[in-house]
This record gives sequence, structure tokens and C-alpha cells, in this order.
Amino acid sequence: MSLDLPSGVQINAPILPGFDTILTRPALEFVAKLHRTFEPRRQELLAARVERAKRLDAGERPDFLAETKAIRDGDWKIAPIPPALQCRRVEITGPVDAKMVINAFNSGADSYMTDFEDSNSPSWTNQIQGQINISRAIRRTLTLEQSSPAGTKTYRLNDKVATLQVRPRGWHLEEKHVLTDGKRVHGGLFDFGLFMFHNGKEMAQRGTGPFFYLPKIENHLEARLWNDVFVLTQNELGLPQGTIKATVLIETILAAFEMDEILYELREHSAGLNAGRWDYIFSCIKKFKSDRDFCLADRAKVTMTAPFMRAYALLLLQICHKRGAPAIGGMSALIPIKNDPVKNEAAMAGIIADKRRDATDGYDGGWVAHPGLVEASMKEFVEVLGDRPNQFEKQRPDVQVSAADLLDFRPEEPITEAGLRMNINVGIHYLGAWLAGNGCVPIHNLMEDAATAEISRSQVWQWIRTPKGVLEDGRRITADLVRHLVPEELAKIKAGGFVGKFDRAAEIFTTMSTQDEFAEFLTLPLYEEI
Repeated sequence: MSLDLPSGVQINAPILPGFDTILTRPALEFVAKLHRTFEPRRQELLAARVERAKRLDAGERPDFLAETKAIRDGDWKIAPIPPALQCRRVEITGPVDAKMVINAFNSGADSYMTDFEDSNSPSWTNQIQGQINISRAIRRTLTLEQSSPAGTKTYRLNDKVATLQVRPRGWHLEEKHVLTDGKRVHGGLFDFGLFMFHNGKEMAQRGTGPFFYLPKIENHLEARLWNDVFVLTQNELGLPQGTIKATVLIETILAAFEMDEILYELREHSAGLNAGRWDYIFSCIKKFKSDRDFCLADRAKVTMTAPFMRAYALLLLQICHKRGAPAIGGMSALIPIKNDPVKNEAAMAGIIADKRRDATDGYDGGWVAHPGLVEASMKEFVEVLGDRPNQFEKQRPDVQVSAADLLDFRPEEPITEAGLRMNINVGIHYLGAWLAGNGCVPIHNLMEDAATAEISRSQVWQWIRTPKGVLEDGRRITADLVRHLVPEELAKIKAGGFVGKFDRAAEIFTTMSTQDEFAEFLTLPLYEEI
């Protein structure tokens, strides 16, 4: 199938049935306009990230910005939150395949963040079919039939569904299959542009959007760029300014020092902040990887009660409510365990404790990754909120968080062989599934996505290099030890009968966790292989 392409636009990928309904000439013209307008600034911001990373590697420590003190001290609030986003007690997240879309919309959650980013392997088919699925779901025409030995099951949307929010790809990711003037378009602008062109007016007319989640932002200038994208988009599509609303994931340590400023830049378009815990931990490891004194314990020990995580979560909550913005808690990776009642009870207890802490602290809602967790999570927020849609009145003047608190990286130990093996196992398993097209993978009764895989490989890389990278039994963690353990963990994964490209994944994990140079993002080299 051939397409009528705008001048300067190339598509280097198959056009499967139905793709032409998304990749229309006007839609691609709009994406090209976004690219031509904003690509130079995106490149400047990415270059600024590199320079900042070099300064951190040389020993610089982040602090609150002196030049934006007036914004932090100012008496301002974001624009009013629309009715559809005022109650967000439970938000479910997941990739854009049809079954997930239908189940998430029907889950009973207040909101569904459909994900073109971390829980989605960004193959060409996944990205475009995902746009088709979401477009059909908005118009209530999405259905799915699945056959099994037990018969055929039909999935349909309920009358009452969750409010849709869309997460496009972060500023660092590109869409290699679409070129404008010979250059790859930014993956996030591609996702955002196609979605807005086809659905922006429809959702505005319904009073249900368009709403977004913005990932991987590192500073307020990156938020400003998104805000400018929104302004241009609304002008181009004939939507009133402020129609688009976006929640920013605070999932980088640098963004935690600029939360007021990020809300300020997006104040006409803001829907609050989310404590994106897993990428946040990865960001801490990445930004302080060259600090010989930095070291985090086994991933399982780095919880939301760790000093630096507690400080970040409470500061986010305080800032949001001061500015009239929703504060949304992050996602526990625990999922239901159907075949083991004892383990399932423990997992559910973990979920309940996580949501109870967020609700009691003052958060307005929190994330789950599985429909089976919605009811229990909702109960915890309802118990605290009653019939109130949110807790904006909970201002938390008692919270006093300093730069030192945000940088109090504990616990440093224990580091165990089991923890090292778990990182290797999860890293290989997830990468293998990702290469095979699945970006949201249950592994060892946890829901893993790109963020948790990033923790796994970055932690191994950093343990090898820090003097504190010593196992409980006194052994140093070395590249040779990692290379010795990889085949053993690979064999365990293969014995489990899982689907994935695990041999290649083991090669990639070994290289990326032991090579001298630290790769900025796991998904960048991987993307070239799918």
C-alpha cells in the first residue's frame, strides 16, 4: 500500500492494512511542521543534558536554581483543573495493544495512561497499531476477539470507562521509520502529533481531553519546550489555549530540583506531577555513576521509605498542592499472583501499604499496572478522601526538604549475590522480551518495564566501578563475576519457557553492564535492532 506523502517526508516501513487511516497526508504535514519548528531546540536541550552530565561526572552537585528563586517564592497557581481530571484516585498504566486498552478502560480506575513509551516496545507496528487502537477506543468502536481451546472471547468497552491520558516518547527518543527533510522525527512529537491531529478535537468536544503524561523531563526548559508545542498545536487545530493538559513525571533527580519551575512553565496546561519512582532511581544511579562514594543497595531494598525517595515524594506533594496541582503517586511493581495464595496475599499487602502511605501523606491518587489491583488501591484512597475528589487542601507546611535531603542516597547495603543475580536475570529477561516486541513483562511476580531494566543494568555497571561494590560475603563485584553469572541466569530464563530473544539480550546486557562507557539509555542501541 502506498501513501500520499507531504513534501520532504519519507516513511521507511511497511504500510499495513489500516495504517493509512493514521498516516494521512494532513496528519503527516502536521507532524512535519512540529519537527521543523521544534527539532533545533530539542537538539540544543539534548546537548545541554550532555554538558550537565559531564559537570556531574566532575563532581558538581545539583541544587535549587538561584535564578528561579522568585518563581519558587512566588504566589501563583496553575490554571484550574478540568472536571475530568479532578478525581484521579487510581490510574492504571499499560501499553497500547488492543486487549490492554480495553481492559484498562474497563478496569474501574479513574484514569488510564496509555503508553507509547516505557511499557511499550516501540516497533513500527506497535506505534501505528496503537494509534489505531486508541482512536477506535475514543469513538467506542474498538473490539477484540481471541480464540482459545475454551472458545472465543470477545472484548468490548463498557459504558463507563476511565479517563484517557497519553504518554508519548521522551525527548531523547526518535522515530527511525519517519524522516522529514532527511532527518528522523522525534518519537514523542510523532506520537503526540498523530494523536492530536486525529483525536484532539474529538476529545475536547467530549470534555475528556486531550490529556497527556510527559516523561523523562530533566529541567524546566524541557517543560517549556512542551508548552510551546502545545501552544502551536492548539493554534493549528483550532482549539482554545489551555485545552491540552499534561502531567509531568518527575522521574529524574535533576527535575526534582525544578518542580516549581516545571509547573510554572506549563501552568496554563498543567495537570500536576507524578512521582515516577523507578526511572527516578535509575536517574540517581546514572547521574552519580562516577561518584566513588555513591552506592545503592540491592534494588529490592531501595523503597519509597529510603531517605532520598521519601524526601522527593514529600517535596513533590507539597509543591503540587501549594500550586493547586494534582500530586499522583508512582507505581508499585507488585502484581496479583494467581497460582500461589500465600504469595498473592503478600503482594496485595504490599500494594495496600504503598497506596495507604501515599493517601495518608496527602497524594491525590496513585498508579497500578494491573486491573486486578484497582479495587484494593481505590479502597485505600477512598478511606482517606471520602467523597472528596482530591486532597489539595492538605498543604503539608511541616515538610522541609533540602538539597542534602534529596541527595541522601541510602541504603548503601546490603548488596547480595541474590540481588546481583536478580539484576542480571531481570535485565536479560526484559531485554529479550522487548526485542521480541513486548515492553511490559511480568518477571518474578513483578511488572517490569524499561525503567526497572535500566535500574538492573546501571546498578551492575556502577557496582563494578565503586569501591563500595562488595557483596555481603566480601567478594568484589567485577566484570568477570558478571560474565560468569550471565550464562547461569540465561539458562534459568530459557528453562522457564518464556518468549523472547534471550541470547541476543544476554550479549547486550553483558556489554552494556561491563563496558567502560556508560550508555545513556538502554533503549537507544536496542531500538536500532527492532
